[in-house]
Amino acid sequence: MAQTIQAQAKPRLSFWQIWNMNFGFLGIQFGFALQNANVSRIFETLGGTEIALYWLAAPATGLLVQPIIGYLSDRTWSPTFGRRKPYFMIGAILASISLLIMPNSSVLWMAVGMLWIMDSSINVSMEPFRALVGDLLPSSQRTAGFAFQTFFIGIGAVVASALPWILNNWFGVANTAPAGEIPPSVKWAFYCGGLVFFLAVLWTVLKTKEYPPEDLAAFEAEKTQTTFLTGVKETFFGIFQMPKTMLQLAAVQFFTWFALYAMWIFTTPALTSHVYGTSDTTSKLYNEGADWVGICFAVYNGVSAIFALLLPRIAKATSRRMTHLICLVIGGLGLISIYFIQDPKMLLVSMVGVGIAWASILSMPYAILAGSLPANKMGYYMGVFNFFIVIPQLIAGGVLDSINKHFFNGESIYTLVLAGCSLVLAGFLTLVVRDVDEQEA
Repeated sequence: MAQTIQAQAKPRLSFWQIWNMNFGFLGIQFGFALQNANVSRIFETLGGTEIALYWLAAPATGLLVQPIIGYLSDRTWSPTFGRRKPYFMIGAILASISLLIMPNSSVLWMAVGMLWIMDSSINVSMEPFRALVGDLLPSSQRTAGFAFQTFFIGIGAVVASALPWILNNWFGVANTAPAGEIPPSVKWAFYCGGLVFFLAVLWTVLKTKEYPPEDLAAFEAEKTQTTFLTGVKETFFGIFQMPKTMLQLAAVQFFTWFALYAMWIFTTPALTSHVYGTSDTTSKLYNEGADWVGICFAVYNGVSAIFALLLPRIAKATSRRMTHLICLVIGGLGLISIYFIQDPKMLLVSMVGVGIAWASILSMPYAILAGSLPANKMGYYMGVFNFFIVIPQLIAGGVLDSINKHFFNGESIYTLVLAGCSLVLAGFLTLVVRDVDEQEA
């Protein structure tokens, strides 16, 4: 039973309450990390050449799914199941099934289709988690709330990103396979991911109590007056009424996620060719390099998990805007530094910078945004905010292959340098953002 609380001021939650409400992000990021570190590898193994184009399926699903799920969850309340929790579980079940099927794709079109389904399912679970922090925490605890999410994101991603390498080096699971087949280490990593995703989200569902709407009668009356057409209109035209802070953050998010999309897609071809000197996907050297990409991603996620715990203190000593600026610049310099590296172990130093930026990316924009949003549209606007993550990825997916081919002669390392410059620019754009909570304080 969800706890019935009628309160004008949200009560402060304990450490373990904040821990439990965010624990599901461990599973969500487990799924995302397996996707980010291995899907390009799966596409290349199945003969794909237009990698960025295939990845468009992922952000396209988020563009549609998150605002709709946010709108629906804003208008959901059950004394038994709560508001956001039903969407957690539906997404977790679908995503877990997708993770089991994805590495068994036998042809390229099947892998691209499964990426679409898997990313849609992950988005169904993820968006309500963002809104839950705004629902349950007072403004003084929001930075800590989103930092907890970043911590779990980091821990989940560390294990998931390194899992193929761990399975191969610790348990002897093969990391190579005949041409056109997915290596067993990748398959078993995805199987583990499906189980972890489901169990982590289930923990949050069982351990977290949601608050009912403050005026339940008004809430129910609004629901009865909302038709399907009204819902469609509000979902798509509410975008033009977004708060000013969200618009200011949009520019920051654009260059941030353009950079991240480039990194996730081109790190494998960049490192295998620039550092390992091969592009033969059937060779042992290529697969060693691809496994090392997973280790690199694990390192930056591990750094983000640790650094996330420091973010509330840094933000308190400076400001959330300045904290975000510093972190993004450090991350951009980390990506640029990869160009100068030949020793694979030194790549981990670059990933430290990326991890610092990632910690801030997953918490500071949401902490700044939450203070500017109306409580009755928290889920919806958190979903709309995803547009500024998705749109730059769609643009990147449409242009990065051409840029890489025609401007960089297929040398993907230069695309990572471009990503680093984009991250630095995003950092300085943070200076124009208005933080409503800090101004009121």
